[in-house]
Amino acid sequence: MKRIVATPVRMAAVISVVLVVAAVGWYLGSPLFIRTTANEAFPTTPPAVGITTSSAAPAVTRAGTAATASAAVAPRTIASGTLGFVDGQHNGTGATLLVRAGDTTVLRFENVAITNAPDVHVYLSRETGGKWSEATSLYVGPLKATNGSFNYTLPADADLSAYKSVVVWCRQFSVLVTWADLH
Repeated sequence: MKRIVATPVRMAAVISVVLVVAAVGWYLGSPLFIRTTANEAFPTTPPAVGITTSSAAPAVTRAGTAATASAAVAPRTIASGTLGFVDGQHNGTGATLLVRAGDTTVLRFENVAITNAPDVHVYLSRETGGKWSEATSLYVGPLKATNGSFNYTLPADADLSAYKSVVVWCRQFSVLVTWADLH
């Protein structure tokens, strides 16, 4: 029987293989237990600014305060949904809201807890139930955090009436992490 001798070259090779396996294992496994948190403020409408000229004075109300040219409109929720359960490894809880604040529309994740994964991104989909197509969906951006409340400002020219759900997708493995149908 031939005996294997531990030479420095063989030891280096074994150590290299162990380090590579450990690095790949960490890269693939760590998102399952690493959590990130973001807590951004709820979107607000900036106060309207009254414009006056030297020839016109601002109108005065009965209370004696100057009235502005246009009143600020409070942010309003135009659609909402609840994050869904995909399977034991891919799921989320919490609310998603489409909020109009002045001329800006924001997608808000409110008090969420989402399973982490590598390379996670957010889309608005024209379909429901976690189904989506990259060609017809609106890319919102990379997931900001797995826990908390955070906002994404949506493009002003987006036709939001066409989108029926929010999809959280892992690009690395082409896996649905969670979704919320909008109502």
